[in-house]
Amino acid sequence: MEQIIRQSLNEASEKLKLFIDNPSNLGDIGRAAMVMSDALKKGKKIISCGNGGSLCDATHFAEELTGRYRKNRLPLPAIAINDPAYMTCVGNDFAFDEIFSRYVEGVGQQGDVLLAISTSGNSGNIVKAAEAAQKRGMKTVALTCDTDNRLRKVSDVAVCAPASDYSDRVQEIHIKVIHIMIQLIESQLAI
Repeated sequence: MEQIIRQSLNEASEKLKLFIDNPSNLGDIGRAAMVMSDALKKGKKIISCGNGGSLCDATHFAEELTGRYRKNRLPLPAIAINDPAYMTCVGNDFAFDEIFSRYVEGVGQQGDVLLAISTSGNSGNIVKAAEAAQKRGMKTVALTCDTDNRLRKVSDVAVCAPASDYSDRVQEIHIKVIHIMIQLIESQLAI
């Protein structure tokens, strides 16, 4: 057991070091946070989405903004697309690939931001959400992996974790980035 534990922790550490050592990643995180904080300053909102564990991360992001992160402050307008009744309705009546894009079309407004999370960057429903956001005049911040993927191509800012054989290593970087973005948003809004 100890060997598996050490191997897993060492692998996670190596992926994080790769991510930190790529200077464009630090700039991308800063740009992503600026896109979001600029929108919030203008009274706009952030909509987030993802599948599986990435949906949990999208929800975590929204609850940290509407609730609190490290200190009490006014809530910030953020919504995760995670209503099971809505998602199963659209999945059944239209297609699973439309569960996020239809929400963006219905709720997203010009100037809002979409946080689109996909460990592969090729999830059809996440890519469609980013395309819908673009049509609505929204900006898209993507959390994905460092490959030539579809989400990266349709996003305004993409923060890309090192590619891995398993999605958990990518997700571990994503949650670190989410927390840093929230910290930066709070600092930009001086709250």
